[in-house]
Amino acid sequence: MIIRTCEIKTPVGTMLTAATPKGICLFEFMDVKDRLVRQTKHLERIFSNKLEQGDSPFFAPLKTELEEYFSGSRKTFNVPLDFKGTDFQVRSWHALLKIPYGETRSYQEQAIAINNPKAVRAIAGANHRNKLSILIPCHRVIGKNGSLTGYGGELWRKEFLLNLEGAL
Repeated sequence: MIIRTCEIKTPVGTMLTAATPKGICLFEFMDVKDRLVRQTKHLERIFSNKLEQGDSPFFAPLKTELEEYFSGSRKTFNVPLDFKGTDFQVRSWHALLKIPYGETRSYQEQAIAINNPKAVRAIAGANHRNKLSILIPCHRVIGKNGSLTGYGGELWRKEFLLNLEGAL
């Protein structure tokens, strides 16, 4: 299986995008170098393959959906995603996908949503390992007191995205 990559410019920075034959498997901020290196190495390990620059049939639809999202006309993404993780991580990421556009949840509310209310720290860890920034909206998870915490793409981006969605 070949994992293709390309760069996509967005209002919050250039992002590295990767896709398997099944869908988008990485959407990560390129200027957060340590995170990008960790995420790409982990991606190569879990898919047992190297990343190669090239084209994918998923890149053009993703670019279109992102343009619509950043212009305020798209609230959900339809491009296929291909993500792997532990059972807990996958359940956590599915819970993120259920947080509506323009709304936020606390880490505790996300833990409750997966029927594991004591797993607040584990939820934070799973969100940190999300390789599909924006597409799996971990930016919609905030501190219990309403504070903006814990975003691997840097807090200014989280604030930008939540303002774009009208959640702040």
